[in-house]
Amino acid sequence: MGDVGVDPAFWRGRRVLLTGNTGFKGSWLSLWLLEMGAEVTGLAPSTPTDPSLYALAGLADDVPQDALDIRDAEGVAAAVAQRAPDVVIHMAAQAFVRRSFKDPVDTYATNVMGTVHLLDAVRRSGVPRVVLNVTSDKCYENREWEWGYREDEPMGGFDPYSNSKGASELVTSAYRSSFFTDPDGPRVASARAGNVIGGGDWGEDRLMADIMRGALAGAPIPIRRPDAIRPWQHVLNPLSGYLVLAQALYADPAFATAWNFGPADGEARPVSWIVGRLDELWPGGLRWEHDTGEHPHEAHYLKVDSSRARARLGWAPRWNLERTLEAVVEWYAALRDGADMRSVTLAQLGAFNTLAGR
Repeated sequence: MGDVGVDPAFWRGRRVLLTGNTGFKGSWLSLWLLEMGAEVTGLAPSTPTDPSLYALAGLADDVPQDALDIRDAEGVAAAVAQRAPDVVIHMAAQAFVRRSFKDPVDTYATNVMGTVHLLDAVRRSGVPRVVLNVTSDKCYENREWEWGYREDEPMGGFDPYSNSKGASELVTSAYRSSFFTDPDGPRVASARAGNVIGGGDWGEDRLMADIMRGALAGAPIPIRRPDAIRPWQHVLNPLSGYLVLAQALYADPAFATAWNFGPADGEARPVSWIVGRLDELWPGGLRWEHDTGEHPHEAHYLKVDSSRARARLGWAPRWNLERTLEAVVEWYAALRDGADMRSVTLAQLGAFNTLAGR
């Protein structure tokens, strides 16, 4: 199986350490890597949601797990040394904006010091050939521009979550410049993507997860910011970018830099449009209401420019927004109907790769 640029032969037998493997994105990526024959190991203390794609897909039976918190520096160092991976993909994070207001200390400890712990473990071991730090499009100093942010724009972030992701990027850059300049040593890059949606997401305060919880329960769905505009994309789009980037970086240290992976420019839509389209797609429709209570600050408009990935990696998103929303509805409707969700998820992965012509 493979997307345009994703080479299953590269991943077959490749040792991959995936931090945050029990999360939404980590579970999709684990399944993809396993389908290509990679030797995947995980690093995460627990499953972050219940239910979870990790549990529904039976991944505990296939992925050896180091039940470690990324805040445990010595534990992370021991795991990296013991597993001796060829590729490390760092996805472990406190991933929720609203939670970052409630617990900023944990957010910074996980997202900033967690990155330090992982990169320092690599520095001490010198084992992996490739390290990819997955951050967020929210790492940028958001000026509410109508055009996309490029990789060299200033880091920032109004809220602790966004700011911590900007800080994680700065940590990555500092370690790369200070400790990973040897072309024959570990090669470190970062990947920025956001507003990722797809089946199997039960994260708190996430639009798609909130909508699908309400749809499955037949309950009214509270919508906080119907006017907010985001670059929505299916989870498989950026994951394909991460895989292509890791392959390129393995072959050439010139790819050791920051990369954006976002949808086409016209795919940025307001929340109200997304809700309306899902109302049309979901059998029986949805019930939603504007939540007018007090909420922490959230950016109104955010978009990234993925020209670098398109030009240098030959990467492009494979599923547009319409196909993405159809896939989301298909997945949760199958869950409602009692389907085998590992089979459903793999079928969607297969459809994604068939479209890529591989």
